[in-house]
Amino acid sequence: MRLSSSVFALLCVMCEVLSIALFLRGFFPVPVKSSLSSESKASDLPAEPLTGSGTNSSESPGPVFRRVVIVLVDALREDFVFGSDGLRFMPYTRHVVERGSSHSFIAKARAPTVTMPRIKALTTGSIPGFIDVVMNLNSPALLEDNLIWQAKNAGKRIIFYGDDTWVRLFPKHFMEQDGTTSFFVSDYTEVDNNVTRHLDDTLKRDDWDILILHYLGLDHIGHISGPHSSLIGPKLTEMDDIMKKIHAALISKESEGTSPNLLVLCGDHGMTETGSHGGSSEPEINTPLVLISPAFRRRGGFEEPGVLEQVDLTPTLALGQGLPISKNSVGRLIPAVFEDLSLRDQLRFLQLNGHQLSCLLEDNNPTFHKEDGYELFRVAEKSHGSWMKLYMDGNTSEVLGNIGKKVLKQYLEALKAMSSALSKQLGKYDMYSMIMGMILVLQVLILLLLAMPEALSREAVVDIPLAASLFSLPFYLLCLLGSALHVLICTSAGGLCYLCSLPWVLVFALIILSSALMCALVAMAARRMPTSSKSPTKGSGWTLSELDVVLLVGTVGHTLSLASSSFIEEEHQTWYFLLNTLCLAVFQDVCRKYFSEQEEGGEEESFSSFSPAVELGMSVGSEKWLALATPLLTLTCCRLLRSLNHTGVQWAHLPDFGHWLNSGDHKMFLSLLGALSLALIFLLIQRHCSLVSKIALALGLLGVYSYRAAVGNVLFPWQHSSRTVSKGTVEARFVYVFVLGILFTGVKDLLRAQLTSSAGDGGRLKSRGLWEVYSGVVLLVALLFRAHNLPTLACCLLVQTVMAQFIWKRLHYDAAQTTIMHYWFGQAFFYFQGNSNNIGTVDISVGFVGLESYVEAPAVILTALSTYAGPLLWAFHLLCYLTSQRHRAVMGLGHGSYCFALLRSIPAVFYVVLVTGLRYHLFIWSVFSPKLLYEAMHTLVTTAVCVCFTFMDQDRSGRP
Repeated sequence: MRLSSSVFALLCVMCEVLSIALFLRGFFPVPVKSSLSSESKASDLPAEPLTGSGTNSSESPGPVFRRVVIVLVDALREDFVFGSDGLRFMPYTRHVVERGSSHSFIAKARAPTVTMPRIKALTTGSIPGFIDVVMNLNSPALLEDNLIWQAKNAGKRIIFYGDDTWVRLFPKHFMEQDGTTSFFVSDYTEVDNNVTRHLDDTLKRDDWDILILHYLGLDHIGHISGPHSSLIGPKLTEMDDIMKKIHAALISKESEGTSPNLLVLCGDHGMTETGSHGGSSEPEINTPLVLISPAFRRRGGFEEPGVLEQVDLTPTLALGQGLPISKNSVGRLIPAVFEDLSLRDQLRFLQLNGHQLSCLLEDNNPTFHKEDGYELFRVAEKSHGSWMKLYMDGNTSEVLGNIGKKVLKQYLEALKAMSSALSKQLGKYDMYSMIMGMILVLQVLILLLLAMPEALSREAVVDIPLAASLFSLPFYLLCLLGSALHVLICTSAGGLCYLCSLPWVLVFALIILSSALMCALVAMAARRMPTSSKSPTKGSGWTLSELDVVLLVGTVGHTLSLASSSFIEEEHQTWYFLLNTLCLAVFQDVCRKYFSEQEEGGEEESFSSFSPAVELGMSVGSEKWLALATPLLTLTCCRLLRSLNHTGVQWAHLPDFGHWLNSGDHKMFLSLLGALSLALIFLLIQRHCSLVSKIALALGLLGVYSYRAAVGNVLFPWQHSSRTVSKGTVEARFVYVFVLGILFTGVKDLLRAQLTSSAGDGGRLKSRGLWEVYSGVVLLVALLFRAHNLPTLACCLLVQTVMAQFIWKRLHYDAAQTTIMHYWFGQAFFYFQGNSNNIGTVDISVGFVGLESYVEAPAVILTALSTYAGPLLWAFHLLCYLTSQRHRAVMGLGHGSYCFALLRSIPAVFYVVLVTGLRYHLFIWSVFSPKLLYEAMHTLVTTAVCVCFTFMDQDRSGRP
C-alpha cells in the first residue's frame, strides 16, 4: 500500500495517541480501595478488647463535637496564616492560634494539588491519582465511601455553600446548598459574597449539624496576579472577619451539658510564586489546618505548628462526630484533638482507626502480615486487651495509667507505619494495558524509522507491505497467539485489567493491528537488508553535514536526558542549550557561504522572494551582513526571554523580569513594553495579509491592548492607575470578532485555491490563505498571553521572519533540516512562555477570556492553545513557509509532516518505556507522572499539526 509521507505520518501519530492513551489507562493506578464495595457501617466496628459480648461492645464512643463548621479557603498557603501575612492580614485568627483554645498544624497535600482531588482526599481519606486532574474539569458524583455520606446516613443535617464541585461530587447529600462555579477565575468578589451572604441567617439557626463553606476568591486572585498581589491582603482580611463572625456565633451557642462545637480552617492546596498549583512544590502542598473548640486547652503563645498529612483530618472528623471511618481512608487520627478525653476513649478511637487501616492493608497488600505496622497493631491490640481487663476489674493504680500510655504509644506507631505503607502503595498498575500500549508505540516508532528513506525521498511516498502481511501465515499465528494470551491473562487476573473489561471485538481489533504492524515491520526490514546481488543505488548512502550532526546528536541527547528526574525538572535548560548550539552552527554555515565560498555565492536565487534588504533601501550586498547578524540577533532574543520567566524547580522561586513588570510600581513600563510589542507584531505579520485583513489585524491588536487595560494589567496614557478594573469581556469579544474575520478570509482563499484550475494562481491563493489564517492565530494568542508575555510573542515572530528570509531561503536548507529547527524553536518557546513540566504552571485563567461563565469546550481549547502556543506557532509557520516554496512544496510538506511525527515519537516512546521501568521510583508521582501527561498532550497536539500538513499536501501531480 503506497501512502504519501504526510498521510503515513498522520496515521502513525494517530496510532501513537491511541497507544499512549491505553498506556495511561494502565499506568495511573487504581486507587487503594477496600475489596468491599459497600460503605462502612456501625455494625462493622470491632469489639473493644476483652469487654465481653454486651450490646455496647462494638460501639464507638459518642460524638466529641455537637456541631462542626468547616471553612475551606481555596489555595490557602500555610504562610498566609502562620507567616508574616497572617500577622498583618489575619490578626483575629492569629490571636486564636496563639492564645485561644486551638490546635494548629501544617497539613501536607499530595500531588496533584488541584481542587477536585483534594476534596476527594479530605472527604474519603484516600489519595487520588493524577488522572483526577482531567476529571477536575467535570467532576462526576463520588461513589466511594466518604465522610459526607456517613454523616448523611447517620442523620446529620449538612449545609454547604461555595465551590459547586462539592454539589457535583455529593448530589442530594446536603439539606441546603448554594454552589458557585470554580472555573471562572476572573471573579474573586462575587464568588465569595455568594457564600458569605448566607452566614448571618444560617448561624442563627439550630437545624443543622455540619456547615461547609468553600471560598474561591483567594485561588482566583492567585491565578490572576499571584500570591504577592495587592489583592491578597484584603482577601485574607475578609477571610479573617468571616472566621471571627463564625467563632463568635459558635461561642454564643455553647451551653452547659452539651458537647462543644468545632471550627475548622483549612486549605485544599497552596499556590506557587506565580499563583498556580497542581504540582508538588512546598508552597503548593503546605496548607494550614487550624482546629478551634472549647474542648481544647488554651494556648500560652505561638508554637511552631506540627506537620501531618491532609488525609489525617478525615478519620479525626469522623470519630469526632461519632461516625465510622471511610473504608478507603489512609489517614490516621490527630491525637491532640482527643488528648483531653478519658484514656479508655482515646485507646478505643485508636483501635478503630487501626482496625480500619489493617483491613485496608489486608485488601491491597498480599504480604500484609509482613508489614511492620500490621504486626505493631496486633501487638498493641493485645496490650489494649490486657489494659481493658485491669480497667474492668476496677484497678485504679498508677500502673494502669502507665500501661495505658504505653498502649497508646504502640497504637500511634502502628498507625503511622500502616498509613505510610498504604500511602506509598497508592494503587495497582494495570501491567497488561501498559505493556500493550508500549508494544504498539514501539512498533509505530520502528515503522517510522524503517520508512525513513522512502518518506524523505523526492517522491515522498512510502510503500507499506500491508496487503501481503494480512494474507501471510505469521499474521494469523500472531493473532491466535495474542487471543490466547488475552484469554489467559483475563482469566488469571480476575477482571482487574482494563482490556479485559472491553468488548471482545475491540480487543481483537487491537490484536489484529499489532499483528499486522509486526508482519509489516518484518517485511520492511527484510526489504532494507542489503544483498550481494544488488549494487548500491544512487543516493543510498547519506552524507551528514555538520548541521545534521548537531541536529541528530541534540535530538538523541535530549531524549536520553529524560532518564534523569533533575533533567526533567529543568528541561528548559536542555532546550536553551540546544538552541544556542543551533544558532552557533547556523552562524558557521553563514560564514562559510558568504565568506569562504564568495566565488560561488554571487548569484541571486532564480526564484523571487521578499528581500528585507531591498525593502529597507539597502544594497543587495549588505544582505550577507544581515544574514550574519541573524543568528546573533536570535541568541540575543533568547537570552532576554530567559530572564522574562524563570521556570523549572531550582530557580523558579527567584524574582524574574516578569515579576518586576507585574508589580504595581512598574505598570507604566509594562504598558509601554506591551504597546511596542503589539506594534512589532503588526509590522511583522501584516506584510502577508490583504488590505482588509491588515485593518482587522490592527483593530484586533488595539483590542488586545484595550482588554489588558480593562483588566488592570496596562494603562492608556489618559488613564489613572487607580481606576476600577473589570473582567474585560466586551473588549475580548471585540478581538474575537476580528480573529474570526481574519480566519474566514484565510479559509476563503484556501477554498478558492482548491477550485482554481491554474496551478500558479492556486499556489498563490493557498499561500496567502495560510498566512492569513496564521495571522488570525497570532492575534488570538496575543489576546490570551499575559501582558508581560507579549514580548515573547513579538520575539517569536521576529526570529521566524529573519530566519526565514536570511537563513532558510539563502542557505538552501532542505525541508527535513528546516522542520527540525522549527521543532527545536517551538520547544524552546514553550519554556520561554513560563511553562514547565509541572502541572502548576498551566495558566487556566486564559480559558475564560471573554466568557461570562464557565463553558467547558472553549475553556479547554483556549487553555491548550495558550499553553502550547510556542510549538503550534512554529509548526504553523513551517507549514506556511513550505507552502510558499512552490518549487518544492509537494516534497516539503510530506517531509515536514514525517519529521514532526518522528521527532515527537522518539522521546514519547523512550519515555513510555522509561516510566514503565521506573514505576516504583521515589519521584514517580512528583516528577515523572506530570511529564508523562505533558508528553501525551504534546503527542495529541502533534497529531493536530499533522492533520493540517496532510490537508495542505493535496498536490499529487508530481508523484508516481
